[in-house]
Amino acid sequence: MRSQTRDVVVVGAGGDGPALAWRLGQLGIDVLVLEAGPFYGNENWEAPREAPGGESSADPSDLSGELYDEQFTAKEGEMNDPVRGKLRWGPADADAPPWERTVPGHALISQLAGVGGTTQHYYANHPRAFVTSVEDQPHWPIDYAELVPYYQLLEETHPVEPAPTTPKAELFFEGARRDGYSLTEGYNVTEEGYRPFPNAIPQPDERLTRDGEYDGDYRYPDVEGDTMAAHEHQGGPQPRDAPFEERARRSSNVSLVPRAMETGNVEIRPNAFVSEVLTEGGPGSVEATGVEFRDTWAGTTERVDADAVVLAAGCIETPRLWLNSGLPDNGWVGKGLTTHWFDFVAGTFDPDTLEDVIGQRAVEPHQGQAAGSRLDVPDVGGIAVNTFAPGITALSMYGSSQGGWWFERDTAGEPWDTEGRLAGRELKERMADYRRTLTLICHTDDRPRKKNGVSLDPSTADEHGQVPLVEWEPHPDDDERRDELARRAARLLDEAGAEHIHRTDAAPILLHMQSSMAMGKVVDEGCEAYDVGRLFVADHSALANGVGGANPTHTGQALALRTAERVAERYFDGVDDPIA
Repeated sequence: MRSQTRDVVVVGAGGDGPALAWRLGQLGIDVLVLEAGPFYGNENWEAPREAPGGESSADPSDLSGELYDEQFTAKEGEMNDPVRGKLRWGPADADAPPWERTVPGHALISQLAGVGGTTQHYYANHPRAFVTSVEDQPHWPIDYAELVPYYQLLEETHPVEPAPTTPKAELFFEGARRDGYSLTEGYNVTEEGYRPFPNAIPQPDERLTRDGEYDGDYRYPDVEGDTMAAHEHQGGPQPRDAPFEERARRSSNVSLVPRAMETGNVEIRPNAFVSEVLTEGGPGSVEATGVEFRDTWAGTTERVDADAVVLAAGCIETPRLWLNSGLPDNGWVGKGLTTHWFDFVAGTFDPDTLEDVIGQRAVEPHQGQAAGSRLDVPDVGGIAVNTFAPGITALSMYGSSQGGWWFERDTAGEPWDTEGRLAGRELKERMADYRRTLTLICHTDDRPRKKNGVSLDPSTADEHGQVPLVEWEPHPDDDERRDELARRAARLLDEAGAEHIHRTDAAPILLHMQSSMAMGKVVDEGCEAYDVGRLFVADHSALANGVGGANPTHTGQALALRTAERVAERYFDGVDDPIA
């Protein structure tokens, strides 16, 4: 078996692994990052879905804006189809099927493979955790203040800035103001209020904010920063012709991966699915010594020996890898999964109402950042503008529901007109009004419950071991929070002047996943495993709870930076200039 030796091996190059690798690289530590999926926009893989290409990449000059333009087309089907799309949970090989998970019930997992992970289709939303979710809920072994310096570094690095106020954001803000909410100032949220979303998307070129003055082609270098094209879910490739690392949406592959490579100490190997954590020692003294991984093109198995192993494969694959490796299980491995128990509420507006409120006769949901404004409700969750392209809108907003058909639902006494799944003429009419519709998402502050989580499916295995069995259902308290958020969202739309309001009553969508390998349960305050030395967790699974309903990327990356310093302090030469 082919083998190599590194200081640290990181499993996963998704949202959080590159943050940790960047910081370790800055500290002079030799890092190999293994990623199961493809590496788009890298000259070593000019046709990543058609041929194996190169083996690894450590040189930032390998990153190509030209290839990024070619590979990320922003077409809904080509990019987002969960079976054949480029952004899917599956191998790079376009002819191979997606990787399997077992999910009882109606839950949908929304997760991607590849360098950048699920940030390849995220909306770059980077709010901090709600202060009360860290300080007042009994889950975190550290104080909120310990995260703040890492938040601040990321806010400067990406950068993170308040989203520009587009007409759809102004419509949302007007509804919030009329409903009695106040504007929230700053990033540390402790009270109810509305605000522009803190997003990792640079501000648009000044010429794009002057009504009617710009008549160019929206391409770099004529335009820099956000082009307001709302293509985040299809890969966020704007502005076209820009260098790889200057794309506006700061997904981890665009923002953190180039920085990690620039340290000269970080190498990234895609198409490498880790199947086992290697250890030595006996009960009470087990230590991680490396990993084995499978080359997804060749089918061969290789080995990496390392002084420390970091799991950053996400809330499903990190516990799956742990369990398939036969590591000690204290009863909390894979347990306590949170997912923000989403729901959707949509308001359709009369053109005259829109002209009175925002000065134009359409909402134009496809223009501007997809999620640029939000309402925070600490201890309950959050509500945000959440605009999809038409195809995903028809499916997620109207075409699916855990509660059945709209004509079977009694909405008497509720602040919405219809609820549930639409079809036929009703669906056509709603979608015909797409450009006059404002769609909102509810993020519930669901709490860790031991029965929710990831285990191994004893009846199903693939080439990487037993597949994960993912089980999540809401607690009645979570249902109450979601219902409250849906009613608040509907009232806000009504105050803004909506003529028709629809609630989806969505089935569980496992997208904002957290806490399946939680700090204080499976790993200690430095995110090192209690029961396995030299083994760390640096992804959203280490978050101690659902951070109050705030989007988790910012906190996951902040904690990963902090964990990198703990790795250096415990097993290398320490940190001369710590961030905190």
